[in-house]
Parts: sequence; C-alpha cells; structure tokens
Amino acid sequence: MVVIDTPVRVRIAPSPTGMFHVGNARSLLLNWIVARQSGGTLVLRIEDTDAARSRPEWTQGILDAMAWLGVGPDQYEGPYFQTEYAHHHQKAVEQLLSEDKAYFCDCTREQLAERTGDSRLGYDGFCRDRSLERADGRAVRFRTPDDGVTIVTDIIRGNPTFENSTIEDFVIARSDGTSVFLLANVVDDMTMGIDLVIRAEEHLSNTPKQQLLWQALGKSAPRWAHAPILVNEKRQKLSKRRDRVALEDFRDEGYLSEAMRNYLMLLGWAPANNREIVPWSEMEEEFRLEDVNPAPTFFDVKKLRAFNGEYIRALALDEFIAACRPWLTRDNTPWSAEAYDEAVFSKVAELAQTRITLLSEIVEIVDFLFLDEPVDDAPSWAKAMKEGSAELLKDVSASFKTVEWQAGPLKSELERLSTLHGMKLGKAQAPVRVAVTGRTVGLPLFESLEVLGRERTTTRLFKALEKLGS
Repeated sequence: MVVIDTPVRVRIAPSPTGMFHVGNARSLLLNWIVARQSGGTLVLRIEDTDAARSRPEWTQGILDAMAWLGVGPDQYEGPYFQTEYAHHHQKAVEQLLSEDKAYFCDCTREQLAERTGDSRLGYDGFCRDRSLERADGRAVRFRTPDDGVTIVTDIIRGNPTFENSTIEDFVIARSDGTSVFLLANVVDDMTMGIDLVIRAEEHLSNTPKQQLLWQALGKSAPRWAHAPILVNEKRQKLSKRRDRVALEDFRDEGYLSEAMRNYLMLLGWAPANNREIVPWSEMEEEFRLEDVNPAPTFFDVKKLRAFNGEYIRALALDEFIAACRPWLTRDNTPWSAEAYDEAVFSKVAELAQTRITLLSEIVEIVDFLFLDEPVDDAPSWAKAMKEGSAELLKDVSASFKTVEWQAGPLKSELERLSTLHGMKLGKAQAPVRVAVTGRTVGLPLFESLEVLGRERTTTRLFKALEKLGS
C-alpha cells in the first residue's frame, strides 16, 4: 500500500489552448485533493512554449475554469510560465552535451525514412557516433542506454517496465535551440521541487524517457501516478474534435461546479458503499490515490447531467434562486430586462427546482411569466388543439373570469368543465396549458395560472380562441 503521509508538491501544467479539457479538470482535482490531504502544495504551471497557441486570454480562461471548480488563487502556488524557465532548460541541455549524454543530429525525417524504408519507425541512431559540432539546423538528442530496463514506480499502475533498447534517442532540443516538452517538463519539475506527478495515462509512454532524463541530470525522479484516460461511449479517447470536452461549455450550459467536481472524481475511483453523490469534504477524507482503477473510464454526459439534477434539487431555495439569476437576467433572455421580476420567479422557484437538470433550462420553463405573449410553438399547438378544444376554451375563458384565483379552485373548475365536455382532466389541461404558456410541458398548470394572474391568463385564452377561429 502506498501511503502519502508527508506534504507533497504536486503540479497541474495545462497548455493555453482556448479551452480547459475535462481531462485536465480531472487531473487538477486529483492533484488538489492529494495536496490538501497531505498538507502539501499545488503548483500551477502554464506550459506556454508554443507561441502560436499561447494567448493571455486563454491563460485567463484556465484560471477562470479552475476558480469555477473551486480551485481559486488561494489554493495554488503560481501561476508560473514555462517560457520564463528557458534558461534552465538550456543549462540542462548543455550539461547533457558536456557529459556525452546527448549529441547533435542533423538528420531529417526524409533521410530517416530513406534509410529505414518506413517513415513510422523511430530514430535509428545514425548520428550517435558522428561527433557533430554545434551548428545551425542541428537538433540535440538524448543518448538512451543500450541495455537494461527503466522501471516506473507508479502509484496507480504498479511498476511498468520498459526495455531501454526500445526507447529511441529522442530529441530534447530543436534545431532552433528551444527545448521540447520532454526536457522542459523535467527541468521545470526539478526547479519547482515537484515530488509527485499525477497526470493522465496518455503521458505514460513519455515517463521512461523523462525518468532517464532525471537520472542523467543527477536527480531522483518523482513518484508517478497515471490516471485512466477518459473515453466516450464507443470507448474512444475523448477528442475535442469529436466529443464535448470543454469545461467552459458545461459551465455555460448550467452545470453546477459541485456536481462536476463530484462526477469527475468518480472517473476511476469509487467511494465506499456504492455512494455516488458525495460531498467534497467526505472525498477528502476517503480518497486514496492507490485506489484509482487504471482501466479507461467512460465520461458519461447523461450521468453527469443526472448528477447535476441531484445537486440542483439539493440547493436551498434561496441558493437555487441565486444560481438561476444569471440565466434570467442576462442580455439574451427572450424577455426585456424590465420584464423580469424576481419576486414573481420566487413564487414558482420551488416548483421549477424539481423539474430542471441544467440551470439554463430555467429560461424556457418560466418564460411565460415574463413574455408579453406565450411562445409560438407549432408542434405544441398542433398536439394540444384537437377537436373540441375551442368549445372547451370558450367555457374555460368565461368561467375563469369569476372563479377564485387560486390553484385549488382553478383545478376544481377545470375538472368540472372537463367532465361537461366528456374529457379527462389531463386532456383538458393540454389546450389550456398551450394557450397560456405556449408549451405542452412545464410547471404545474394551476400554480402557474395563479402566479400569472387572472387578467393575463384570460387574455391569452381569448387570443387562443381567435387563433382557432372561434
């Protein structure tokens, strides 16, 4: 059993790519929880060496996404930027060159393919013993051992073993002198004192190379933990080109950060007693890195949405109202800003809370209260307005002018009228609901009518009758 009983320095090192991948979010949470459990430190490093993919607004997007998950500036050290450590990277390259642990190479991909007959094969070591000097257009390769094995001590995966003979002499510095990811990552972790690296399985193939670099630079490699990759329903690795993976998209659709945090932590790890909805405080007590299952894990958006519904229903009413406010008051609501009345929304909030799984759904479910007229939804109209609907609506319109305006009496009156028209109450509700709200589904009808008010309800019933030609 692996026990983390001393404070550890862990890091999250995302690249600014315009979005925060849910895989990065899961890695962030794993690092954060281990840091908190051990009394250690979470370090944030922005890997911005790719100038074409590094913009200030993208970096800010990372910080905002982290803050939304609950990992604000007071929870981490940094951010540090990889480009600021370029001199450390260059110093490491020079050390490896001086100790004959690296060498210059002028091979092109075309030359390699010509020699090996296959462009997919790894480097063949052609420049190993050519003793090339520094010159323009020459990259630097690390000289991997010819024999032996590299054993990676991995808290999640045991001790993966790699034959050194299968590891090519890999590039550590490009022909323009800049260091590649493998070396820069190692040197940055050394410089920042990182002693536990928790990241996704996709980096496991890089780990023996990085461990060899640690050893060549005279340092002890950190402990490793490679969490399972996230896959879609077809068991394919999540791809930003094919799957929904941007944390910001889920945030903007109305997922609660607590629900997202809970769900991401269960991707590869299971709390005791088959619990699924687990407060973060309980996870901090119970989570153990060695209990993470290394098998690929399905990122199930349907299940995430169900989690979100559970969290929405668990909110106190005032919390729910506050959570909905951004969606009800933003510029692109279908009603004017002055039309929104939070006191009115508060009257139906408790009913709405049990009927949505995304906060963004609140707009459609209450829009009838703030629009001058109900939405014009043709499928709902066609479904509800059947033979006999006009006659029913005439009687309802007349009766609702005098009935006591509360949910109970309204229901009783429609029950009476539905019996007169030979309908069941459910059948009678449909044309009334569509006439007043525009949709066949929504909040409980009679409570909705009570809040909407007599005048607006009867006006809408009259307009529906006009539309029916009655």
